[in-house]
Amino acid sequence: MAELTRDEEFTAFVASRAVWLRRVAYLLCADWHRADDLVQEAVTKLYLHWGRASRADNPDGYARTVLVNVFLAEQRTAWWRRSRPAAQPPERAVPEAADLAVSLDLQKALAALPPRQRATVVLRYYCDLTVEQTAAAMGCSNGNVKSQSSRALEALRRSTALRQQGRSAA
Repeated sequence: MAELTRDEEFTAFVASRAVWLRRVAYLLCADWHRADDLVQEAVTKLYLHWGRASRADNPDGYARTVLVNVFLAEQRTAWWRRSRPAAQPPERAVPEAADLAVSLDLQKALAALPPRQRATVVLRYYCDLTVEQTAAAMGCSNGNVKSQSSRALEALRRSTALRQQGRSAA
């Protein structure tokens, strides 16, 4: 059997992980169109460094780290420096059945978190990474991951409690 070329290997890797990358991106930014943009930029960066990424012990982790770094870099960019949308918006993306199962309340609560806390929650609890893996993906210390997780979970608890109080009062 013939060995795959660099481009074929990259294409196969991205095709097998596109849905997963899109879900992670959506959980980070809470917008399907922005998620698609994040994935596109991450895949472009991944392609530029595919030689290193394909030799990594964990290519999925490498791709996830690139995606999180693209998200965090976007959050630091001034709104007026971001790319301008097209004059005619594209057709609405249709979420997959698994994506529809994500709770609307949780989506709103995640969107309300600061970007680094949101990234920490997504990596720790959706991607099921350890503290050490999350720290490596985000380029910070283990202690920072623990404190960001703690603050984010407390904010999510408060958010849920407020919604439950509002429902019981109605």
